[in-house]
Amino acid sequence: MPNHVDPPNPSVPTTESEGDSFGDRVRRAVIWRSGSQIVAQIVQWAATFMVIRILDPRDYGLFAMTGVMLVFLNMLNGYGLASGLVQQPHVTRHQIRQLFGMLIVLNVGLGAAQFLLAPLAAAYYRQDIVTHLLRVQALLYLSTPFIALPYALLSRAMDFRHQARANIVASLASATAALAGALLGWGVWTLVVAPIVLFTVRGAMMTWSARSVVWPSFDFRGAQGIARYGGIVAAGQLFWFLQSQADVFIAGRYFSPHWLGIYTTSLFLTQIFVTKFVPPLNEVAFSAYARLQDDRFALAHAFTRSVRVIMLAALPFYMGLAATAEPLVLTVLGDKWAEMAPIVRLLALAMPFMTLQVLFSPACDACGRPGIGVRNGATGAAILALAFLVGVRWGPIGLAGSWLAMYPVYLAISCWRSLPVIGVRLRDLSAAIAPAALAAIAMGLIVRLVDMLLPPTEVHARLAILVTVGGGVYGAWLLLFARNTLREMIAMVRKQPLPVS
Repeated sequence: MPNHVDPPNPSVPTTESEGDSFGDRVRRAVIWRSGSQIVAQIVQWAATFMVIRILDPRDYGLFAMTGVMLVFLNMLNGYGLASGLVQQPHVTRHQIRQLFGMLIVLNVGLGAAQFLLAPLAAAYYRQDIVTHLLRVQALLYLSTPFIALPYALLSRAMDFRHQARANIVASLASATAALAGALLGWGVWTLVVAPIVLFTVRGAMMTWSARSVVWPSFDFRGAQGIARYGGIVAAGQLFWFLQSQADVFIAGRYFSPHWLGIYTTSLFLTQIFVTKFVPPLNEVAFSAYARLQDDRFALAHAFTRSVRVIMLAALPFYMGLAATAEPLVLTVLGDKWAEMAPIVRLLALAMPFMTLQVLFSPACDACGRPGIGVRNGATGAAILALAFLVGVRWGPIGLAGSWLAMYPVYLAISCWRSLPVIGVRLRDLSAAIAPAALAAIAMGLIVRLVDMLLPPTEVHARLAILVTVGGGVYGAWLLLFARNTLREMIAMVRKQPLPVS
């Protein structure tokens, strides 16, 4: 047996070919991973927004009640172990079999735990249907080993093309299931069935692409390194769970299913960029940073440039969302969701801080310091949970205000703790963000002014006018005051997004 197996699929390249620079590989990885995410999300969004228009806010409120337990147990599903395999310089076939065995043990146990604990969650929320929803959702864990293992093997090779295909096919299948369920009158069960279809198809496609069907090993001797790394990552995810689900957990006890559905759908809309576009970019970044971990100058430079490009896209999205909240909600979701508009406006202003926050962990993890993410997560969990306990007294608006009030504090503490590890100065980070921030703020203010000056206009036309004005203002500002940033972004897309010094 060879000493190093990386990965077992001979069709997946494991070394750089001649003339194929690391920067070129990263650029292709970004294109495949983020490009596929865009295609997959366009498919899912088209279906999701049509389903939202068909279903009732109460359905989304009930679904959110199941989400707290589901997200909590999913933190322990072994993706941290898979990340540990990605981070290892070399892996053996035995380690791959051990990882597969760990994933099976963990996920079978998690599925059983969710099945048994479901009645307790239903009693907390005072909704009996939550028991049945959670027990069916336990099926999700069965597909996780067949997603996490090939994810680790393909990510090690920086082969995101096969992952892209799996994501697109799975998204099509899930979107079809969601639309069919909504049209057939399945109600909240539509939201349960669609993810099961998504995970099942993705697991089958990923396993086939990576040729990762191996016999699992349940002899975990010698796997302490991967297990330790995975445990630290899982601990960080625990605190991420506390800060990301605390508001839903608290609100679920105080709000009716209708108002919980209004609030959680507002979160979904405002977090589209940070939860749908940033994670695939972070996956590529982690794989790239892990290759650069011995050259801290190159890693710091890569991190700064990545932040600049991501925020260049994120900030106009958030400022535009805040400025056009009312016509956007009415146009995309319909009149029955009109109560979302003021909540969306507040949450959108908080999301730039969250987006920057989630960019720290991949760089710190790749530097071999996953404990930084754990401490940051613990800080955020404490700060945000306390804020939500206060804000819930004022309903969904109070919770949205809690995000806006406390996330800047959380981000400041994370910067203080993370930047020295990455090797980036605060002024360099600020300089990277400033051009996009100034352009986005100017855009938001002008769009709001135009909206106030518009005569009574049909809502679809009003949204079209505001989006056109916003895009024009943002582009013009960058051309006038931030040409170097635009040139750098174009150069990164065409050449090397993550340069090596």
